[in-house]
Amino acid sequence: MASSEVDQKFLGKAAKAVEHENPLLASVLYKILGLSINLSHQLVKAKKQRRPDGTPTSAQLDLSFHIIWLSREGLVLLEQYVVPMVGAYTELKVLAYKLRASFYHIFVLFHNTPPVSSMGVNTPDPQNTPQSRLDKGKGVATDDGGAPSSAKPSRNFEGGPVGPPPGFGPESPSAFLLKPGDYLPIAHQYFKEAAELADKILWGSHSLRLSVKTEYAAFLYECVHDFEGSRKLAKETVAQVYDATEGIDNDMFNDACELVTVLGKMMKRGLNSNNKNPASSTGSQPPARTEQGEPSAPPGMI
Repeated sequence: MASSEVDQKFLGKAAKAVEHENPLLASVLYKILGLSINLSHQLVKAKKQRRPDGTPTSAQLDLSFHIIWLSREGLVLLEQYVVPMVGAYTELKVLAYKLRASFYHIFVLFHNTPPVSSMGVNTPDPQNTPQSRLDKGKGVATDDGGAPSSAKPSRNFEGGPVGPPPGFGPESPSAFLLKPGDYLPIAHQYFKEAAELADKILWGSHSLRLSVKTEYAAFLYECVHDFEGSRKLAKETVAQVYDATEGIDNDMFNDACELVTVLGKMMKRGLNSNNKNPASSTGSQPPARTEQGEPSAPPGMI
């Protein structure tokens, strides 16, 4: 994600490399690096505070708001100052594309409408509010299923209750930070673009390429709920690492080993004997984690 340690390393190296020829770009990269480090801590905290029932506390809401705000500010910096300037670079261009997908990944996790993850702030459903409901032309029905109250006037509502017009219904609590909407398609598109670019200009064992593929696999599993696609991508990426013949330094080798370990676990994710079909018992919600310590992404990622 935008908080991955590998991404942070490349951000720092890129900022250092361009600070003489392009001070503005270097300054923005340093700002995104600082924001990414802050975001990393917030994401780890959000993962630890996640409740099994998915009901957020006030502290969790504040934390989600902070994460969404950091991601929004990072995306603004990236799209306005970094993406337009990276055409002549290789690793930095892949990193910019990957970070863009990462920020949208966070929007999908914490702010999407409809929600696709238990991490986020859900938008209340106007048809399922706990207050009394209209009972299709039979007066006012109470929540306990009792008869309509005689103290309230009975009206004949033809066609049942009518919801609020578009734009006037309940909004996500985080709508003041970011426009509510379905960010899943655009996030998926940006991951495809980042993965295609990484395949084109980086070799199979390059740690930045592995970072792109690892988060893409996590996104497919957690957000798209394409479990088989996630496992297939992880398997193909590991195979490409072993087929690579390019030399790498010790630091990149250590990062690659760590990412390959995560990808190896993601290859088997959801295939335990007690849960053949991860989607069978959860409906539209993300699958429950049944293996202790099973990571969904590299350190600093959800």
